[in-house]
Amino acid sequence: MDRSAAAPGVLEGSDVGSQKDRVVTEEEWLQKWEMGNIGFHKEQGHPLLQKYLNVLLNGRSGLRIFFPLCGKAVEMKWLVDMGHSVVGVEVSEQALKEFFAEHSLPYHEEPVPEISGAKKLQSTSGNISLYCCSIYDLSSSIVGKFDGVWDRGALVAVNPCDRERYVSLMITLMEKNSSYLLVTVSYDPNKHKGPPFYVPESEIRSLFGNHYEIKCLQKVDDFSDRHRQWGLDYFLEVLYVLKFVA
Repeated sequence: MDRSAAAPGVLEGSDVGSQKDRVVTEEEWLQKWEMGNIGFHKEQGHPLLQKYLNVLLNGRSGLRIFFPLCGKAVEMKWLVDMGHSVVGVEVSEQALKEFFAEHSLPYHEEPVPEISGAKKLQSTSGNISLYCCSIYDLSSSIVGKFDGVWDRGALVAVNPCDRERYVSLMITLMEKNSSYLLVTVSYDPNKHKGPPFYVPESEIRSLFGNHYEIKCLQKVDDFSDRHRQWGLDYFLEVLYVLKFVA
């Protein structure tokens, strides 16, 4: 079966109602990290970012790149090594500390005065700033604006009822000439409750369309035994580039 050819067209008009009311709590995400249930983490980094890196950077240097719901993504280290600065946000302090430990990066912690209970873990070099808090507590007055976004495992992890809130925030964090790489997943949402959640292209265009030009760059068959255990028979990753227009 050619999954990459057949699956998206079949699903685009399908019922995602079985997921729309699903809510995953912050405590559940924290427990995933505590239990090591982080199959979503890619230890070698994401091949789609490697392949389309220049779409994100567009030949520019010294960019500020945002990683929403960053976990301990190794791609943050890639970009810093290229001379860019990275800001991430993540509810799991464990994930952030593991990032610094696994890359042998010294860092310091400091409170975030504008956000009660939040803390910022910043590399000693100053070019990696990771906020431990809810993404919805952030604003451009706290973190500034960004030249690029790598959104992999973020939009698809946000509770469906919060997508409009998430996208509204992301739009406020983007510089006018920014590039936004977005990875979604495609599968039969009637067979798996998520996360990751299925977000059809039609919804992406509805959420972002007034502010971005949206182009689908690639669909990749990412099906594995993990997805088979979920009861699925196909699983695609879909990469979009969003160019800010207003």
